[in-house]
Formats: sequence, C-alpha cells, structure tokens
Amino acid sequence: MASSTAGATGWLRGRVKAVPSGDSLVIMAITSNRPGPPPEKTITLSSLIAPRLARRGGSDEPFAWDSREYLRQLCIGQEVTFRVEYAVPSIGRDFGSVFLGDKNVAMEIVSKGWAKVKEQGQQKGEASPFLAELIRLQDEAREQGLGCFKKAPGAAEASIRNLPPSSIGDSSNFDAKGLVDANKGKTLKAIVEQVRDGSTVRVYLLPDFQFVQVFVAGIQAPSMGRRPTSETIVEKEITAVEANGGVSAEPRAPLTSAQRLAGSTGAGTEVAPDPYALEAKYFTEFRVLSRDVRIVLEGADKFNNLVGSVHYPDGETSKDLALELVENGLAKYLDWSANMMEEDAKRRLKNAELQAKKSRLRMWMNFVPLPTNSKAIHNQNFTGKVVEVVSGDCIIVADDSVPYGSPLAERRVNLSSIRCPKLRDRENDGKPEPYAREAREFLRTRLIGQQVSVQMEYSRKVSTADVTAAASGPADSRVMDFGSVFLLSPVKGDEDVSSPAAPSTAGSQPAGVNVAELVVARGFGKVVRHRDFEERSNYYDALMAAESRAMAGRKGQHSGKQAPVSHITDLTTSSAKKAKDFLPFLHRGRRIPAVVEYVLSGHRFKLLIPKETCSIAFSFSGVRCPGRGEPYSDDAMALMRRKIMQRDVEIEVETVDRTGTFLGSLWESRTNMAVTLLEAGLARHQASFGTDRIPDAHLLEQAEQSAKRQKLKIWENYVEGEEVSNGTAAVIESKQKEVLKVVVTEVLGGGKFYVQTVGDQRVASIQQQLASLNIQDAPVLGAFNPNKGDIVLAQFSVDNSWNRAMIVNAPRGGVQSPKDKFEVFYIDYGNQEEVAYSQLRPLDSSVSAAPALAQLCSLAYIKVPGLEDEYGTEAAQFLSEQTMGSTHEFRAKVEDRDTSGGKVKGQGSGTVLIVTLVAVDAEISVNTAILQEGLAKMEKRRKWDSKDRQLALDNLEKFQSEAKTGRRGIWQYGDVESDDEDTLPPTAAKKAGGRR
Repeated sequence: MASSTAGATGWLRGRVKAVPSGDSLVIMAITSNRPGPPPEKTITLSSLIAPRLARRGGSDEPFAWDSREYLRQLCIGQEVTFRVEYAVPSIGRDFGSVFLGDKNVAMEIVSKGWAKVKEQGQQKGEASPFLAELIRLQDEAREQGLGCFKKAPGAAEASIRNLPPSSIGDSSNFDAKGLVDANKGKTLKAIVEQVRDGSTVRVYLLPDFQFVQVFVAGIQAPSMGRRPTSETIVEKEITAVEANGGVSAEPRAPLTSAQRLAGSTGAGTEVAPDPYALEAKYFTEFRVLSRDVRIVLEGADKFNNLVGSVHYPDGETSKDLALELVENGLAKYLDWSANMMEEDAKRRLKNAELQAKKSRLRMWMNFVPLPTNSKAIHNQNFTGKVVEVVSGDCIIVADDSVPYGSPLAERRVNLSSIRCPKLRDRENDGKPEPYAREAREFLRTRLIGQQVSVQMEYSRKVSTADVTAAASGPADSRVMDFGSVFLLSPVKGDEDVSSPAAPSTAGSQPAGVNVAELVVARGFGKVVRHRDFEERSNYYDALMAAESRAMAGRKGQHSGKQAPVSHITDLTTSSAKKAKDFLPFLHRGRRIPAVVEYVLSGHRFKLLIPKETCSIAFSFSGVRCPGRGEPYSDDAMALMRRKIMQRDVEIEVETVDRTGTFLGSLWESRTNMAVTLLEAGLARHQASFGTDRIPDAHLLEQAEQSAKRQKLKIWENYVEGEEVSNGTAAVIESKQKEVLKVVVTEVLGGGKFYVQTVGDQRVASIQQQLASLNIQDAPVLGAFNPNKGDIVLAQFSVDNSWNRAMIVNAPRGGVQSPKDKFEVFYIDYGNQEEVAYSQLRPLDSSVSAAPALAQLCSLAYIKVPGLEDEYGTEAAQFLSEQTMGSTHEFRAKVEDRDTSGGKVKGQGSGTVLIVTLVAVDAEISVNTAILQEGLAKMEKRRKWDSKDRQLALDNLEKFQSEAKTGRRGIWQYGDVESDDEDTLPPTAAKKAGGRR
C-alpha cells in the first residue's frame, strides 16, 4: 500500500474498492510505484461484528443485508484513512480503524445500530482503541431501537433474505433464456458482487437477489489464466466460456469426464494470465465492484450463460463498461455476442476497437495492421457549387477558392463509405444496374447548381482493369478521392435526414444535410463494410443508421421490387436519317423541356428529351465557339458546364444538319445561353445561318458587339477590320485565312515543329512569373512525388534555366534516389529530355494552369520523310537550319487544322496547325524550299480540292519538277513513285512522257 505522510505513525490512505459485509472493507492504494493494479488490503473494523450474509441458497442473519448496504453506500469509492491495529493469523484477517474524513466509520455504523460491539478479544490488545465510545454509542442505538435493535414486531424476520440457489456452477436448473425473454427490453437493477475477469461479472439482480454471472456483451477481456488445482476444472464448468488466450471468439463446451478427472488428479498445469488481464480486471473492479449498476440482458448462449450490457454511474452520466474497456485497449470486439446487441451499440464498439488499434493501446501495442490501399486526406475542406452528378455516389464540384477557368477549378468527389449501383455494368453488357439511373437523378434534382461544403477524408488506389489469374503484368490503377458532402440549402423533406449524432471520428459536422446519408436513407446506396484499418467516412455511424432505416422502410434497393425500366432512344449514336425522322416531333411543340446530359463543347450538347424519351445532339443556331485545342475553347466549355450542365432547360429546334445534330435555341431560367456565350466573348455570331430563323437574333448581335467593345476573350485584340487568333492580331486575307507571327522553338522531323507566337502577352507573363520564383533546394525524397501528366518546374540541361514541363514518364515504383530519371516535355518550347529528380521542383497551380505556349505545326501541301525514313534526317536538319534561331521570325499562314490528334512522343493530343511558313525577309516559303531541295513530295491531288488548294499545288509543282530534274534528295535515282504513292499531276505526266 502506498502511504501518506502519516505512514510513519501507521496510518495509511486508500480508496474503498469493495464492501464484502457490514463490518469489513477492501481498500486499495491511491497511488502505486509498481506496474499493474495497485496493492489492496481487506480491513475488518476492530471490535465490531455485523450480521452475517448468507451463502447462495441460504438465509441471512437478521438485518445482515441492511447492515452491509449502509456501509457500502457510506464508503464505496471514497478516500479513507486507516490503520491496522491487530491481526488474527488463524483466520487470516487484519483488524483496524477506518476514518472517512474526520468520521470514524466504526462509530458511524454502531451509532446507527447496524453492528454490535465485541467487548473483549481473545488475546490482550485485540480491541479497538475507541472501544469505550463504541459501547456508549451501541447503548444509545439499542435504547432508540435503531438498526439491528428495531423493536417493531416482525422487523427482524422481514429483513432476512432467503436466497434462491445460484446458477453459477450448476446451470442445469437455470433457465437463462427464460430470464432473458421475461426481461426483454428492460433495464435491471443489480449490485456487482464479484469480478471474475475484465468482461465477466457476478451480480445480484434486484429485487429478487438472484445471483447470476453475466458475460459483458460484445467484448472479451484477456484471460486470467488457470490455477493448477481441481478448482480450475470447476471454474471452467461454472463460466462455460473460456477466453482461450484472447483468441477464441466462441464459447467453449463443458469439459468431458476425462478432462474433469485429469483436473481432479492435479494433472493440470498453471497458466499465467494473459498480458493486461490483471489491468482489465482491476479496471472493471474499480468501476463496478460493489456498485449499483444497470444491466440489459441481450441474450443467452447455448451453454445457458447470460450475455448482457453493463452500465455504471459516473457523476451525472451513465457509462457503458464494454465501450470503456475497448476504448482503453483492455478488451477486444467479439462478434458472436455483439450480434445480440443493437446496431448502434455494435458500431460504437467496433469503432472504439479500431481507434485503440490505431493508437496501439495496451493489448494492441504490438498490433500490425493489414495493408490497405486507402490513405487519409488532411486539411482539404472546401466549398463550391455542384457542376455534375456523375453517379449516385460521385459528383463534380467547382471549387470556390480556385480561379475560374483553371484546370483545377473542378474537383471530382466520391462520397465516402457508400456504394451506389453502377451506370455501366460490365457483367451486363454495359447496361445500368437496377436503380443506377434513379440514384443519379435523385442527386441531380437536389445538387446541381447548389452550394455545398466538402470535407475530403481519404483516397484509395483502385484498378482500372479487371485483374484475372491469367494477367501477366500489373493492372493500371488510378487514385480516387473520397469525402463527405453537405448540402447547405436542403430540399424540403430532406432536412430531417441527417442524424444529430456526432461524427465517428474527430471533426464537427457542418450545418446542412449529409448527401451520402441522404442517398443511403432513400435506399439508393449501401454502406461499404470496411476492413478494420481502412479509412472511412467521419460520419460512418450516421450512414449505418440511415441504411438501417432504409432497410426497415423497404426503400429503393431494399424494397424487393424490380427497378423501373426506362427506354431511351439515343439519337446521338443513330444515323442522321433517324434523327431527321424525329424532327417533326421536336419541331411541333415549340419550346420543349429538356435536360443537359453532357456539354460536348461550348456550343454543342447532348440533351435528354423526357417527353419524347430520346437523347439528341444539339447545337446553337448561328453561334460557334473556338474548336477544341484552340484558344478559349476550354473557357467556353467550362462556362457552359457551370451554367447548364445537367440543368433543366427549354429548347426550340429549328432544323437538323447532315450529321444528325439538331440546331436551335436553348434557355435556362429564361436566359438564352447563346447570348451568355457571346457576352462573355467566347463565341462568334454567324449571321449566314439566317437571322429570320433564330429567336432573339437581335440579342445575339448586341451581345457580340458588346464583347467586341470590351475586347473580351477572343476579341481581346480586336480592331475594326481585324480578327483575333491565339492572342495576336492575324490579318484576315481575302480567303479569310489566319496569318500568325511566330518563331520556331523546336523541330521534330517529318515536317513537324513547334512555334511560339510573337507579341503574345502570355509569353511575357509566364517568363516574368518564372523569373520571380524562388527556386528552393532539391526536395526531400517522398515529399514530392511527380506522376505522369503532372506539370512541374524542370531545369533545362543546355542553359540550366528553369521551365514549365510535363512529366512524360516517371520511374516505376516511385522515386528511390535523387538521380532517378524523369522524361519531361517542355510545354512552352516543345522539346523533350531526361532530367534527374534533383532537377525537378513542384510548381504553383497559378503558374502550371496557364495554357502551354508551344503550338505544334505541320508544313502544308507537302509530305516530308520521317526521321526513320530515307532522307528523313536530312530533311529535319534542313528545316532546322531554315527556321531555328532567335532572329528567325516567320509568318505562318494557317491553311487547315488537324483536330484528330497531334500525338507526338507522348506529349498529348491537340490541334495541329497546318501552315505555309514564310520568313519575314524571304521570297519563297519554307514549304517551297524543302520541296526544291528534293527533301519532300507534294501531297496527292484530289477531285474535290478547293480552288485555293489547287492553286497552291500548281505553284509548288514547278519546284518539285526542278528537284526531280536535278536528281536532288529523294529524286537521286529518278522518279520511282509506285501506284501506292502519290501520283503525279496530269501536266507533269505529259512532260515525263506518261511515265508514272
């Protein structure tokens, strides 16, 4: 026992742990210098004798229970001062005095008449030093008829408890299931008399004083081991459930006669307690031993053992013993008994065990979690508007904190810990799973265009392909981000969905409706059953409760009914003739309600027409945005996504074009969206369509004029009589073709090269931003992990300058050394090289988000050999000599645009400008010069060639003939063209005598 400063005088301090009878207390040390439970001592009050309590199946002495209850309620859990005054070795007892504050506990008992005074011990000194006062107080109590001295007739007989036989040790005559059924849903009062181990208690059930053993539901504390005597065998048959070293989760069957015989002959060996078993037992004793508790009987096992939840008072609150043990790492979750409990209680225990494992508390100190593919996301909360509902469990949110038009402005958020039916089921020929469309539509009607608060919680790496046993290599994977989304302005009827319960882990729930909970409560999603150490929603308990409500209400997927079947005719994948067949139906009703399913470009959309059960491709009449890959095309698309993506709109269809695209006007909330595009400077009005056929045609013209006056976007350098392209003035020639001032930054070969436009303000802006960057030291391994496609800062090996670059290839398995090589593409110049990890730095999104400055071009009307072809190297070298250099400035006349790709050496796809390139001070174009040197061929003539193309080919023909005559380059051995190659034009064929 730990002593106070008065320890030298024999007085010690402690706390009352238990009260076995009306004249004895179990006192434990308040502090201890040794590990494990503190030491304790049983003290019998000197010179007192209280009425004796009966054993099970017997009867008390009169007033024995009342005596014990008075002392228990007076002292249990209280700090006391005590001293051992004498001991009687023959009975193994220590006798002494106990003070509660300044009150002598023995005197308090005697003064109330609940114990009698022994006036003389068997030996000298076996008496209380307060004996005289105790005798006086006893006389007063006797005269007043207090306690055991009550004079009322029949009082003594009424105080005697006749105890029923105990169920402990003999369960054959005990009906545990009957007791559970009789008290189903009731909370029973009880007093804990013994603690067998941390998760097993023996109690008196009041008011009948039935003595039973209760296994705490849902948990298992470490085993207390086994004694090497026959008592071990009896103990096993008493409890019927053995912890089995903290491993087994199932109750064990009673021992066989052979096992009992082995135990009775002393053949059993001692088994030490499991780690933390003593601590768990002490934890339970400290909180419930000799205390009033509330017990809810959850069930009974097949061995007639009671299983129940134990709740004890703690100040003004009530606490769950099972939950407290698990939270402190002194018990583990037990499935077979937890299944008897309510779902909420089970979840709390499961979550508590998970947190204890994460914190490696006590019995979990050596716990090694199973590997998981999920990773927590910290400090990434944001607010924004919902732009798109991808599915019932995935949305796209426009982040309010990111500038409009930035590639990072929209964030894909998968709802944490739920799974909704797939819109494309691979096992069902790509058809939607039941309730997939209903789940998405449910979210669309509530979320599109609404402000939400997003709490990002975890990311998970998932495979993008089915991995089969026959797979020879690792499957591709991508990272999905998961979070909880809260609708700040709930739809009427949804406000009461969110549970008031606190989140499962740290964090506070924002005001509003938890969208995942909303989906699950309507039966459109199910809660994911995570593995122990997988990251999960901070509101997992609320999601499980919502799922329980949906199952009870038989909603959605839980209804047992077939999902509604919808038949939608998709005219976007049908022939143009079939689209034209639908025109009368869409033309008939004037304004028709529709839903924007996809934004294909700034002026082209896929619409669902619910009334006609069809999907159509739709485009604005007389309004065109920049094409894909052209400046501001992404801005136009982003604007339309924010304005009308998945919104309810109205349309008027005018006609259908030869590709099956319907043309007309579209309104959202009475706003003509073509006007919105034109006002923003993101589209041109094409008056050639016929203004008489377009509603609001005058508004379109006014909107375009307004954008021109303000020089917005595509009109930023607008001058009367000039148009704008790529940020620089491009004079519109008679044929309306753009002419750009450029410098060549990289030659790829095969007639392809990269250019930067001269006078482009973006070039100066990017260069200024890069010059102002403070280049830090090389990043620490692991702190910066660039992946394929990321935009970073890379140091160019030639001049050691720092430039924007895109990662083309990264080392497999991640970065292991600062010398690991990355293949990068310099997006502002078009060149590519390998650099070490130490030559890379992360780049701020404000700089990386700006469009690439390098534009891929190809020489028009000619075919240049590739680098791998004969004369390909010579052609590339000639092109480089003609174009490269800081003083070489060119005019690039855009003859055409190739939007089919431009994929070169992994740099991505985009629009390739097909140009005629002429130096400012030159007489002939580079196209002509390379043809004249015999390092290229003219393109093949076609019957449907435009007049411009025919004229250009006629002009080039004489230079190709000159190369042939001079046997230059590819014509070294004459005209060796075959039928598979480009044929000569008719005029050249005549000159060559018809030779092909």
